[in-house]
Amino acid sequence: MVRVNSGAFEGCPTPIYIIEEKKLRDNLRLIAEVASRSDVEIILAFKAFALWKVFPIFREYIHSTTASSYCEARLAFEEFGTPAHTYSPAYIDEEIEEMARMSSHLTFNSLSQYERFAEKAKSANPSVSLGIRVNPEYSEIKTPLYDPCATGSRFGVTAEKLPSTLPPYIDGFHCHCHCESGADTLQRTLAHIEDKFGRWLPYLKWLNLGGGHLMTRKGYDTSLLIELMKGLHERYPLLHIVLEPGSAFVWRTGPLVAQVVDVVEDKGIRTAILNVSFTCHMPDCLEMPYLPTVRGAECCEEAVAVRDEYVYRLGGNSCLSGDFMGYWCFKHPLKSGDSIIFEDMIHYTTVKTTMFNGISHPAIGMLRMDGKMEILRQYGYEDYKNRMD
Repeated sequence: MVRVNSGAFEGCPTPIYIIEEKKLRDNLRLIAEVASRSDVEIILAFKAFALWKVFPIFREYIHSTTASSYCEARLAFEEFGTPAHTYSPAYIDEEIEEMARMSSHLTFNSLSQYERFAEKAKSANPSVSLGIRVNPEYSEIKTPLYDPCATGSRFGVTAEKLPSTLPPYIDGFHCHCHCESGADTLQRTLAHIEDKFGRWLPYLKWLNLGGGHLMTRKGYDTSLLIELMKGLHERYPLLHIVLEPGSAFVWRTGPLVAQVVDVVEDKGIRTAILNVSFTCHMPDCLEMPYLPTVRGAECCEEAVAVRDEYVYRLGGNSCLSGDFMGYWCFKHPLKSGDSIIFEDMIHYTTVKTTMFNGISHPAIGMLRMDGKMEILRQYGYEDYKNRMD
Protein backbone atom coordinates (compact mmCIF):
# COMPACT_ATOMS: atom_id res chain seq x y z
CA MET A 1 0.00 0.00 0.00
CA VAL A 2 1.08 3.58 -0.67
CA ARG A 3 -0.27 6.87 0.65
CA VAL A 4 -1.69 9.04 -2.14
CA ASN A 5 -3.04 12.53 -2.60
CA SER A 6 -6.81 11.97 -2.88
CA GLY A 7 -7.21 15.25 -4.76
CA ALA A 8 -5.05 14.29 -7.73
CA PHE A 9 -4.27 10.63 -6.92
CA GLU A 10 -0.62 11.25 -7.68
CA GLY A 11 1.61 8.22 -7.45
CA CYS A 12 -1.04 5.76 -8.68
CA PRO A 13 -0.56 3.64 -11.78
CA THR A 14 -2.78 4.89 -14.58
CA PRO A 15 -5.28 4.26 -15.88
CA ILE A 16 -7.01 3.12 -12.70
CA TYR A 17 -10.50 2.89 -11.24
CA ILE A 18 -10.35 4.02 -7.62
CA ILE A 19 -13.00 3.02 -5.07
CA GLU A 20 -12.98 5.28 -2.03
CA GLU A 21 -13.82 3.20 1.03
CA LYS A 22 -15.25 6.09 3.06
CA LYS A 23 -17.71 7.05 0.32
CA LEU A 24 -18.66 3.40 -0.21
CA ARG A 25 -19.39 2.94 3.49
CA ASP A 26 -21.44 6.16 3.56
CA ASN A 27 -23.64 4.74 0.79
CA LEU A 28 -23.92 1.36 2.47
CA ARG A 29 -24.93 2.92 5.79
CA LEU A 30 -27.67 4.95 4.10
CA ILE A 31 -28.98 1.89 2.25
CA ALA A 32 -28.95 -0.22 5.41
CA GLU A 33 -30.85 2.50 7.28
CA VAL A 34 -33.51 2.74 4.56
CA ALA A 35 -33.89 -1.05 4.57
CA SER A 36 -34.31 -1.13 8.34
CA ARG A 37 -36.74 1.79 8.58
CA SER A 38 -38.92 0.54 5.72
CA ASP A 39 -38.71 -3.18 6.60
CA VAL A 40 -37.58 -4.18 3.10
CA GLU A 41 -34.64 -6.19 1.81
CA ILE A 42 -32.17 -4.20 -0.32
CA ILE A 43 -29.65 -6.29 -2.21
CA LEU A 44 -26.76 -5.62 -4.59
CA ALA A 45 -27.32 -6.12 -8.33
CA PHE A 46 -24.16 -7.55 -9.86
CA LYS A 47 -24.98 -6.13 -13.29
CA ALA A 48 -23.80 -2.74 -11.98
CA PHE A 49 -20.98 -3.80 -9.67
CA ALA A 50 -19.43 -7.19 -8.99
CA LEU A 51 -15.96 -6.54 -7.60
CA TRP A 52 -15.78 -9.51 -5.24
CA LYS A 53 -12.66 -8.36 -3.41
CA VAL A 54 -14.73 -5.72 -1.62
CA PHE A 55 -17.61 -8.06 -0.73
CA PRO A 56 -16.38 -8.28 2.90
CA ILE A 57 -17.31 -4.60 3.27
CA PHE A 58 -20.74 -5.14 1.68
CA ARG A 59 -21.49 -8.07 3.97
CA GLU A 60 -21.28 -5.73 6.97
CA TYR A 61 -24.41 -3.95 5.68
CA ILE A 62 -26.41 -6.28 3.39
CA HIS A 63 -27.05 -9.99 3.27
CA SER A 64 -27.78 -10.96 -0.32
CA THR A 65 -27.28 -10.13 -4.00
CA THR A 66 -29.06 -10.47 -7.32
CA ALA A 67 -27.76 -12.40 -10.33
CA SER A 68 -28.78 -12.51 -13.98
CA SER A 69 -26.61 -15.35 -15.27
CA TYR A 70 -24.88 -18.56 -14.25
CA CYS A 71 -21.59 -16.74 -13.58
CA GLU A 72 -23.24 -14.07 -11.43
CA ALA A 73 -25.17 -16.70 -9.47
CA ARG A 74 -21.97 -18.63 -8.85
CA LEU A 75 -20.17 -15.46 -7.76
CA ALA A 76 -22.96 -14.75 -5.27
CA PHE A 77 -22.92 -18.29 -3.92
CA GLU A 78 -19.14 -18.74 -3.72
CA GLU A 79 -17.79 -15.25 -3.02
CA PHE A 80 -20.62 -13.34 -1.34
CA GLY A 81 -21.48 -16.48 0.58
CA THR A 82 -25.26 -16.54 0.15
CA PRO A 83 -27.63 -17.88 -2.52
CA ALA A 84 -28.65 -15.32 -5.13
CA HIS A 85 -31.95 -13.75 -6.06
CA THR A 86 -31.70 -14.87 -9.68
CA TYR A 87 -33.47 -13.62 -12.80
CA SER A 88 -32.50 -14.33 -16.40
CA PRO A 89 -34.33 -13.44 -19.62
CA ALA A 90 -33.79 -17.05 -20.72
CA TYR A 91 -32.49 -20.05 -18.80
CA ILE A 92 -30.99 -23.01 -20.65
CA ASP A 93 -31.12 -26.75 -19.99
CA GLU A 94 -27.41 -27.05 -19.24
CA GLU A 95 -27.49 -24.47 -16.44
CA ILE A 96 -30.95 -24.39 -14.85
CA GLU A 97 -30.41 -27.04 -12.17
CA GLU A 98 -27.08 -25.64 -11.01
CA MET A 99 -28.48 -22.10 -11.00
CA ALA A 100 -31.42 -23.28 -8.89
CA ARG A 101 -29.02 -24.86 -6.38
CA MET A 102 -27.15 -21.55 -6.08
CA SER A 103 -30.30 -19.44 -5.70
CA SER A 104 -32.73 -18.60 -2.93
CA HIS A 105 -35.14 -17.03 -5.46
CA LEU A 106 -35.44 -17.85 -9.15
CA THR A 107 -37.56 -15.66 -11.42
CA PHE A 108 -38.77 -16.69 -14.88
CA ASN A 109 -39.16 -14.14 -17.66
CA SER A 110 -42.11 -15.88 -19.33
CA LEU A 111 -44.77 -18.47 -18.66
CA SER A 112 -43.18 -20.74 -21.24
CA GLN A 113 -39.85 -20.62 -19.35
CA TYR A 114 -41.73 -21.43 -16.16
CA GLU A 115 -43.48 -24.40 -17.78
CA ARG A 116 -40.19 -25.68 -19.15
CA PHE A 117 -38.00 -25.33 -16.08
CA ALA A 118 -40.06 -25.03 -12.86
CA GLU A 119 -40.05 -28.73 -12.06
CA LYS A 120 -36.33 -29.05 -12.78
CA ALA A 121 -35.57 -26.06 -10.56
CA LYS A 122 -37.64 -27.39 -7.64
CA SER A 123 -36.16 -30.86 -8.01
CA ALA A 124 -32.65 -29.45 -7.89
CA ASN A 125 -33.44 -27.20 -4.91
CA PRO A 126 -36.78 -27.80 -3.16
CA SER A 127 -36.30 -24.66 -1.05
CA VAL A 128 -35.86 -22.27 -3.98
CA SER A 129 -38.69 -19.74 -4.24
CA LEU A 130 -39.96 -19.27 -7.80
CA GLY A 131 -41.35 -16.12 -9.35
CA ILE A 132 -42.49 -14.53 -12.59
CA ARG A 133 -41.28 -11.23 -14.01
CA VAL A 134 -44.22 -8.96 -14.79
CA ASN A 135 -44.45 -5.98 -17.11
CA PRO A 136 -46.61 -3.11 -15.78
CA GLU A 137 -46.48 -1.46 -19.23
CA TYR A 138 -45.33 1.77 -17.62
CA SER A 139 -41.92 3.38 -17.46
CA GLU A 140 -40.54 6.91 -17.25
CA ILE A 141 -37.14 5.98 -18.66
CA LYS A 142 -36.32 8.36 -21.52
CA THR A 143 -33.46 6.42 -23.14
CA PRO A 144 -34.93 3.60 -25.30
CA LEU A 145 -31.85 1.41 -24.80
CA TYR A 146 -32.68 1.15 -21.09
CA ASP A 147 -36.49 1.02 -21.20
CA PRO A 148 -37.72 -2.50 -20.29
CA CYS A 149 -41.38 -1.55 -20.78
CA ALA A 150 -41.11 -0.19 -24.33
CA THR A 151 -43.55 -1.50 -26.93
CA GLY A 152 -42.54 -5.00 -27.94
CA SER A 153 -40.46 -5.51 -24.79
CA ARG A 154 -38.96 -8.97 -24.34
CA PHE A 155 -39.10 -8.59 -20.55
CA GLY A 156 -41.88 -9.94 -18.39
CA VAL A 157 -45.51 -11.00 -18.61
CA THR A 158 -48.31 -8.45 -18.95
CA ALA A 159 -51.38 -8.73 -16.72
CA GLU A 160 -53.64 -9.81 -19.56
CA LYS A 161 -51.48 -12.89 -20.15
CA LEU A 162 -51.47 -14.11 -16.54
CA PRO A 163 -54.04 -16.75 -15.54
CA SER A 164 -56.50 -15.74 -12.83
CA THR A 165 -55.01 -18.48 -10.62
CA LEU A 166 -51.23 -18.47 -10.67
CA PRO A 167 -49.39 -21.68 -11.58
CA PRO A 168 -48.05 -23.92 -8.78
CA TYR A 169 -44.77 -22.86 -7.13
CA ILE A 170 -45.15 -19.17 -8.03
CA ASP A 171 -44.36 -17.28 -4.82
CA GLY A 172 -43.57 -13.83 -6.14
CA PHE A 173 -43.47 -11.19 -8.83
CA HIS A 174 -40.39 -9.39 -10.11
CA CYS A 175 -40.83 -5.98 -11.74
CA HIS A 176 -38.06 -3.74 -13.05
CA CYS A 177 -38.84 -0.44 -14.79
CA HIS A 178 -36.54 2.21 -13.29
CA CYS A 179 -33.15 3.68 -14.18
CA GLU A 180 -31.45 6.16 -11.84
CA SER A 181 -34.97 7.15 -10.78
CA GLY A 182 -36.34 9.07 -7.82
CA ALA A 183 -38.87 7.98 -5.22
CA ASP A 184 -41.56 10.06 -6.95
CA THR A 185 -41.15 7.86 -10.03
CA LEU A 186 -41.58 4.78 -7.86
CA GLN A 187 -44.74 6.31 -6.40
CA ARG A 188 -46.27 6.67 -9.86
CA THR A 189 -45.03 3.23 -10.90
CA LEU A 190 -46.57 1.53 -7.88
CA ALA A 191 -49.98 2.88 -8.88
CA HIS A 192 -49.64 1.09 -12.23
CA ILE A 193 -48.34 -2.12 -10.65
CA GLU A 194 -51.22 -2.29 -8.20
CA ASP A 195 -53.75 -1.41 -10.90
CA LYS A 196 -52.46 -4.18 -13.18
CA PHE A 197 -51.50 -6.87 -10.67
CA GLY A 198 -53.29 -5.98 -7.44
CA ARG A 199 -55.61 -8.99 -7.57
CA TRP A 200 -52.62 -11.36 -7.30
CA LEU A 201 -50.55 -9.49 -4.70
CA PRO A 202 -52.46 -10.72 -1.59
CA TYR A 203 -51.57 -14.30 -2.54
CA LEU A 204 -47.85 -13.77 -3.06
CA LYS A 205 -44.97 -14.17 -0.61
CA TRP A 206 -42.69 -11.55 -2.15
CA LEU A 207 -42.52 -8.64 -4.57
CA ASN A 208 -39.17 -7.65 -6.10
CA LEU A 209 -39.30 -4.05 -7.36
CA GLY A 210 -36.01 -4.35 -9.22
CA GLY A 211 -33.30 -1.74 -9.50
CA GLY A 212 -32.88 1.85 -10.58
CA HIS A 213 -33.79 3.29 -7.14
CA LEU A 214 -31.00 5.85 -6.82
CA MET A 215 -31.44 6.45 -3.10
CA THR A 216 -27.83 7.59 -2.54
CA ARG A 217 -28.08 10.46 -5.04
CA LYS A 218 -28.15 13.93 -3.52
CA GLY A 219 -31.73 15.12 -3.36
CA TYR A 220 -33.30 11.66 -3.48
CA ASP A 221 -36.38 11.62 -1.21
CA THR A 222 -35.59 8.67 1.05
CA SER A 223 -38.46 9.65 3.37
CA LEU A 224 -40.91 9.19 0.51
CA LEU A 225 -39.37 5.82 -0.35
CA ILE A 226 -39.77 4.65 3.24
CA GLU A 227 -43.35 5.95 3.31
CA LEU A 228 -44.16 4.09 0.07
CA MET A 229 -42.75 0.83 1.39
CA LYS A 230 -44.65 1.16 4.67
CA GLY A 231 -47.81 1.76 2.67
CA LEU A 232 -47.22 -1.44 0.71
CA HIS A 233 -46.80 -3.35 3.97
CA GLU A 234 -50.09 -1.96 5.25
CA ARG A 235 -51.97 -2.99 2.12
CA TYR A 236 -50.25 -6.37 1.74
CA PRO A 237 -48.98 -7.36 5.21
CA LEU A 238 -47.73 -10.80 4.13
CA LEU A 239 -45.65 -9.46 1.22
CA HIS A 240 -41.86 -9.41 1.58
CA ILE A 241 -40.49 -6.45 -0.44
CA VAL A 242 -37.13 -6.58 -2.23
CA LEU A 243 -35.23 -3.74 -3.92
CA GLU A 244 -32.13 -4.54 -5.94
CA PRO A 245 -30.34 -1.36 -6.98
CA GLY A 246 -26.88 -1.51 -8.47
CA SER A 247 -25.73 2.05 -9.10
CA ALA A 248 -27.00 3.30 -5.72
CA PHE A 249 -24.45 1.19 -3.84
CA VAL A 250 -21.42 2.70 -5.58
CA TRP A 251 -22.82 6.05 -6.71
CA ARG A 252 -20.08 8.71 -6.53
CA THR A 253 -17.68 6.38 -4.73
CA GLY A 254 -14.67 6.99 -6.94
CA PRO A 255 -13.15 8.11 -10.25
CA LEU A 256 -11.32 6.73 -13.25
CA VAL A 257 -7.89 8.35 -13.36
CA ALA A 258 -6.29 8.63 -16.81
CA GLN A 259 -3.43 10.48 -18.47
CA VAL A 260 -3.00 12.54 -21.60
CA VAL A 261 -0.67 10.77 -24.03
CA ASP A 262 -0.90 13.17 -26.99
CA VAL A 263 -2.69 16.27 -28.25
CA VAL A 264 -3.69 16.50 -31.91
CA GLU A 265 -5.51 19.25 -33.83
CA ASP A 266 -7.63 19.35 -36.98
CA LYS A 267 -9.69 22.26 -38.31
CA GLY A 268 -9.18 24.14 -35.05
CA ILE A 269 -10.42 21.23 -32.89
CA ARG A 270 -7.91 20.02 -30.35
CA THR A 271 -8.25 16.45 -29.10
CA ALA A 272 -6.42 15.20 -26.04
CA ILE A 273 -5.82 11.49 -26.59
CA LEU A 274 -5.89 9.55 -23.33
CA ASN A 275 -4.60 6.20 -22.13
CA VAL A 276 -8.22 5.08 -21.63
CA SER A 277 -11.05 4.43 -24.05
CA PHE A 278 -14.69 5.47 -23.91
CA THR A 279 -15.82 2.41 -25.83
CA CYS A 280 -13.68 0.02 -23.77
CA HIS A 281 -13.78 1.55 -20.29
CA MET A 282 -16.73 3.98 -20.14
CA PRO A 283 -19.27 2.41 -22.53
CA ASP A 284 -22.34 4.01 -20.92
CA CYS A 285 -21.01 7.42 -21.93
CA LEU A 286 -21.55 6.41 -25.56
CA GLU A 287 -24.62 4.21 -25.01
CA MET A 288 -26.69 6.45 -22.72
CA PRO A 289 -25.21 8.86 -23.91
CA TYR A 290 -23.94 11.30 -21.29
CA LEU A 291 -20.94 13.54 -20.74
CA PRO A 292 -18.99 12.51 -17.65
CA THR A 293 -17.77 15.07 -15.15
CA VAL A 294 -14.06 15.82 -15.46
CA ARG A 295 -12.37 17.18 -12.35
CA GLY A 296 -11.05 20.70 -12.87
CA ALA A 297 -12.81 21.21 -16.21
CA GLU A 298 -16.21 22.35 -17.47
CA CYS A 299 -18.24 21.04 -20.39
CA CYS A 300 -18.69 23.58 -23.15
CA GLU A 301 -20.35 23.94 -26.53
CA GLU A 302 -18.64 22.93 -29.78
CA ALA A 303 -18.55 26.54 -31.00
CA VAL A 304 -16.24 27.47 -28.12
CA ALA A 305 -13.70 24.86 -29.18
CA VAL A 306 -12.34 26.86 -32.10
CA ARG A 307 -11.73 30.08 -30.16
CA ASP A 308 -10.75 29.10 -26.61
CA GLU A 309 -7.14 27.94 -26.43
CA TYR A 310 -7.82 25.68 -23.42
CA VAL A 311 -10.77 23.74 -24.89
CA TYR A 312 -10.21 20.10 -25.77
CA ARG A 313 -12.18 17.17 -27.02
CA LEU A 314 -11.25 14.00 -25.11
CA GLY A 315 -10.36 11.00 -27.22
CA GLY A 316 -9.85 7.35 -26.37
CA ASN A 317 -6.90 5.22 -27.43
CA SER A 318 -8.80 2.65 -29.51
CA CYS A 319 -9.04 2.61 -33.30
CA LEU A 320 -12.82 3.19 -33.23
CA SER A 321 -13.40 6.51 -35.00
CA GLY A 322 -16.14 7.51 -32.58
CA ASP A 323 -14.10 6.85 -29.46
CA PHE A 324 -14.21 10.47 -28.30
CA MET A 325 -16.53 12.78 -26.41
CA GLY A 326 -17.57 16.39 -26.05
CA TYR A 327 -15.60 19.50 -25.29
CA TRP A 328 -14.14 20.51 -21.96
CA CYS A 329 -12.74 23.87 -20.92
CA PHE A 330 -9.57 23.49 -18.87
CA LYS A 331 -7.73 26.15 -16.88
CA HIS A 332 -4.42 25.44 -18.58
CA PRO A 333 -3.13 23.85 -21.79
CA LEU A 334 -3.00 20.06 -21.72
CA LYS A 335 0.22 18.18 -22.38
CA SER A 336 1.39 14.59 -22.34
CA GLY A 337 1.47 13.21 -18.80
CA ASP A 338 -1.32 15.42 -17.41
CA SER A 339 -3.90 13.61 -15.29
CA ILE A 340 -7.53 13.52 -16.38
CA ILE A 341 -9.90 12.43 -13.61
CA PHE A 342 -13.36 11.22 -14.63
CA GLU A 343 -15.70 11.44 -11.64
CA ASP A 344 -18.20 8.76 -10.56
CA MET A 345 -16.86 5.90 -12.66
CA ILE A 346 -17.40 2.83 -10.47
CA HIS A 347 -20.92 1.70 -11.44
CA TYR A 348 -21.44 -0.02 -14.82
CA THR A 349 -17.74 0.26 -15.72
CA THR A 350 -15.65 -2.62 -14.38
CA VAL A 351 -18.51 -5.00 -15.25
CA LYS A 352 -18.71 -3.74 -18.85
CA THR A 353 -15.10 -3.11 -19.85
CA THR A 354 -13.75 -4.86 -22.93
CA MET A 355 -10.29 -5.50 -24.33
CA PHE A 356 -11.28 -4.42 -27.83
CA ASN A 357 -8.15 -3.56 -29.82
CA GLY A 358 -6.08 -5.36 -27.17
CA ILE A 359 -6.40 -2.38 -24.86
CA SER A 360 -5.91 -3.45 -21.25
CA HIS A 361 -8.42 -2.75 -18.53
CA PRO A 362 -7.50 0.00 -16.10
CA ALA A 363 -6.14 -1.19 -12.79
CA ILE A 364 -8.53 -1.28 -9.83
CA GLY A 365 -7.60 0.31 -6.52
CA MET A 366 -9.19 0.88 -3.12
CA LEU A 367 -8.47 4.12 -1.29
CA ARG A 368 -8.69 2.95 2.31
CA MET A 369 -9.96 4.96 5.26
CA ASP A 370 -6.39 5.69 6.39
CA GLY A 371 -5.53 7.36 3.07
CA LYS A 372 -3.48 4.46 1.72
CA MET A 373 -4.09 2.98 -1.71
CA GLU A 374 -4.46 -0.79 -2.10
CA ILE A 375 -4.12 -2.05 -5.67
CA LEU A 376 -6.73 -4.79 -6.00
CA ARG A 377 -6.01 -5.80 -9.61
CA GLN A 378 -3.77 -4.95 -12.55
CA TYR A 379 -4.10 -6.29 -16.08
CA GLY A 380 -1.71 -7.18 -18.87
CA TYR A 381 -1.08 -9.22 -21.99
CA GLU A 382 -1.98 -12.59 -20.44
CA ASP A 383 -5.46 -11.29 -19.58
CA TYR A 384 -6.01 -10.31 -23.22
CA LYS A 385 -4.54 -13.54 -24.55
CA ASN A 386 -6.65 -15.70 -22.25
CA ARG A 387 -9.82 -14.04 -23.50
CA MET A 388 -9.00 -15.40 -26.93
CA ASP A 389 -8.61 -19.03 -25.76
